[in-house]
Amino acid sequence: MKTFKSVFEQYDWNTIQSKIYQTTAKEVEQALVKNKRNLDDFLSLISPAAQPYLEQMAQISHELTKKRFGKTIQMYAPLYLSNECQNICTYCGFSLDNKIKRKTLTDSEITLEVEALKKVGFDHVLLVTGEANYTVNINYFLNAIEQIRNDFSIISVEVQPLSQEEYERLQDAGVYSVLVYQETYHQEVYKKYHTKGKKSNFDFRLDTPDRIGKAGIHKIGLGVLLGLEDWRTDSFFNALHLDYLQKTYWQTKYSVSFPRLRPAEGIIEPNFIMDDKDLSQLICAYRLWNEDLEISISTRENEKFRNNIIPLGTTSMSAGSKTNPGGYVVDPQSLEQFEISDERSVSEIAEIISQRGYEPVWKDWDRTFSQKSNVESLKA
Repeated sequence: MKTFKSVFEQYDWNTIQSKIYQTTAKEVEQALVKNKRNLDDFLSLISPAAQPYLEQMAQISHELTKKRFGKTIQMYAPLYLSNECQNICTYCGFSLDNKIKRKTLTDSEITLEVEALKKVGFDHVLLVTGEANYTVNINYFLNAIEQIRNDFSIISVEVQPLSQEEYERLQDAGVYSVLVYQETYHQEVYKKYHTKGKKSNFDFRLDTPDRIGKAGIHKIGLGVLLGLEDWRTDSFFNALHLDYLQKTYWQTKYSVSFPRLRPAEGIIEPNFIMDDKDLSQLICAYRLWNEDLEISISTRENEKFRNNIIPLGTTSMSAGSKTNPGGYVVDPQSLEQFEISDERSVSEIAEIISQRGYEPVWKDWDRTFSQKSNVESLKA
């Protein structure tokens, strides 16, 4: 059965990279005046030639986002359940070769972490783990979801790639969205960063969003780890992936995240530096290309950047995040996946959003409406 791999294999990394860096100002201007833009336009908008047009891109991005999503920012919090991992990844604090104490939350510890998140108002939680198939597996996920499903309107997960049948079980359990990052679409470079474990299988990870789509999960989130390879070329392939998924699983919603490589225990320095202006350009390019795409900004980013990016295409933000299991109350000193940059409290970030003229939204009304519709159709 066809998967994204068949599309991916039609493109060459070096050819795409050359095309990006050979883009002209005229091609950028042509992309800017269009009402509907394609992947070629996206390529032009992420090129160096588009940098002088960033202010114009930002204005268009603001208007498109306001038209499609209104002036709202969805709020969410990550809940790290485990830092156990069987992979060796040279950029991650959870890497197997990082000889630091591991921790997986018990039921009672999950309850304490949930209570802390509910106390500050969260209604959307993102469950995150390392990739430890023997201990942190589908049964562990289902148990955790069953335990917290009445506490949150939205439950998202970011865990190891699973089978289609396992994603179907997550969907039945109430999972709303699944996030999975390819990290980099450069196959040769991918091997250098992922030296051991199941994650070293590039093709299995590449086909993961297809399995999620076939399982009927409501929303799929993609992204690349910015800093591993040339961000422009990697982002084109990420957009190519999104384009394929939207055409193939057209009833599914999609989001994109922009994790820039952050300091963590024992990790490498970024090979490619992406500054704030670059990231602003990328976010605007995504919005100009795809009006329906949800755009998420995490606490990896610094306060100033997060404040300024609110009106430029963002639809969701995390706040008060901890990237270690038990980080909120149970075990604040456990091994974290990476250092966050924006350490402000949840209330401070909500206030900043309000000051920018936006509304911090804690409940996903689309999900609520869908649930209500489902109940009414069953009664009928």
